[in-house]
Parts: sequence; structure tokens; C-alpha cells
Amino acid sequence: MEEANETTVAEFILLGFSGVCDKFQVFLFFVLLLIYLVTLTGNSLIILIVWVDHRLHTPMYFFISNLSFLEIWFTSVTNPKMLLNFFSDSKTISFLACMAQSYFYFALGAAEFILLVVMSFDRYVAICHPLQYAAIMKQRLCIQLVFVSWVGGFLVIGLRMVLVCKLRFCGPNVIDHFFCDSTPLFQLSCTDTQLIKRVDSILLSAIVLTSLCLTMISYACIIYSILRIPSATGRQKAFATCASHLTVVAMAYGSCFVLYGSPSGYLSLEINKGVALLNTVVYPFLNPFIYSLRNKSVKLALSVAFSHNRTKLFPKLCCAS
Repeated sequence: MEEANETTVAEFILLGFSGVCDKFQVFLFFVLLLIYLVTLTGNSLIILIVWVDHRLHTPMYFFISNLSFLEIWFTSVTNPKMLLNFFSDSKTISFLACMAQSYFYFALGAAEFILLVVMSFDRYVAICHPLQYAAIMKQRLCIQLVFVSWVGGFLVIGLRMVLVCKLRFCGPNVIDHFFCDSTPLFQLSCTDTQLIKRVDSILLSAIVLTSLCLTMISYACIIYSILRIPSATGRQKAFATCASHLTVVAMAYGSCFVLYGSPSGYLSLEINKGVALLNTVVYPFLNPFIYSLRNKSVKLALSVAFSHNRTKLFPKLCCAS
């Protein structure tokens, strides 16, 4: 009888940043919209230039273009709905859409952590075993590693979502966040969440800590090898390549530990939203600049591509100049 009287929640309300004053909401909307558009443009540009320019047909840029493709999807899981809710009165999201958003957010995040391990392995082989690099990092292996990254992330989080979808929501349906994160969902459930919280903690810890350990082992070996390079120019070039990769690793794991490694209730909701914004908006926005757009090879490829297109579009103007 008790279950019969319970009302199943069909939709949730995402409060987002509704507590902020109207003027600041408008300002925040345009800033986040601009960042989102630049993120899509920058990552798409990297994918295009790696695909077009044969000089960038190397394992490193193959992995970077896959990371850019992943970032486009990762930021698009939360950003469009968040931006729409700034000017929406209802701010609702259906139960199925909420579950789908949660699944793709964590699945793409898990895939990214695995891909960061792959990229650190690629740099390890390139710097520690340069003579064997071409023999080891063949096209087939690169495709297999990327495939494992995507499938591994989606499968592991798929197991988690089986338990999440079994949760019942029969009371309040207001989520004080801009997307369907796990913590507010667990708080709204009217069933016992101890099992899912335990499984959630084990799975996320396994993905994050295992990938972090493997990544750090690779970079520890890389740094050791770099310090043994006799040429100062060689050391500087190797450090410059790894510095951008380590910056991305620090941002990805740092925000993840703050969001999901802190004890429940340790962070205020506003701080949680702020860190989540860094994770879902700022981090994908910075990736193209950190990895590629400041890289000499990518700059040269972009310059050649733009010059070639300008010659095709304005042949008379180019001849005159």
C-alpha cells in the first residue's frame, strides 16, 4: 500500500544559477555561451587540421584529435541545457533525459581518463624509446587504444547506471545544480542509496586512481629520461611537450578529486557548482590552447591552410600582393 501511494517523479527541476541576480545571470550567460562556442570551434579546428595536414598524421596528434572530439561531446552534454535554463521559466528536465545526461557525463569523463593514460604512454615511448617509436606505435595499435578508451569508459559507467536507474524518486524533484550530477540525485532518492554510493565510490576510484597512477608512472619515467638528455635544447623541447600534457592532467584530476573525492557535505553547493563549471566548461575550452594551438607544428599547419584557402578564395588579391 505504501508503494502504491508513492508518486513517481517524471521530471526534475534544475535550479542552476537561479539564486544569482538577474543582471549577473545575463552576464554569466553570454560569457558561458562565448566559451562554449570557442570550445566547439577550437576543438573542431584541431580535428580538421589534423585530418587535412599529412604532417600531423602522427600518433600524438591522432590522440589529441580524439581528445578534442571527446571534449566536444563532453561539454555538449551539460552546456546547452544549462544555457537554455538561464531564460527558461520551468527549468525542467525529464527523468530519462536526466539519466542520459548523467550517463554520458560520467562515461565521457571515464573515457577521457583512459585516453589520458594512452597519451602519456605515447609520450613515454616517444621520449624513452625514440628508436622503437615507429615500430611500437603503429596505426593499428593507436586505433585499438582509442577504441579501448571509448568502450572501456562507456561499459564501466554502464554498470553503474544500471543501479542508478533502479533508484526511485517519489518526493522532491528540485536539483540545486545545473546538470544531473550524482550527489543531488542520490539525495533526492526515496530508496536506500548505500549500495549505489558504495559501488559509485569503488568504480570512480578504480577509474580515477588507476589511470592517475599509470599516467604518473609514465611521466616519472619521462622526466627521468629527460634529465639524462645531454643537450639543453633537447631537454627544453622534451619538457615543453610534456608540460602541456601535465597541465591537462592536473586540471582533469584536480577538479575530479575536489568534486567526487571530498567527503559528503564538505563543499558548499556554490563551490561545488563553481568547480563543476571548471570541469565542464573551462577545462574543455582550454584544452585546444594547451595541447595544440600554441604548438609550432599546429601553428604552421594552420598558417599553410589559411594561406591556401585565401589563395583559392581571393586569387587576384593574392597575386596583387
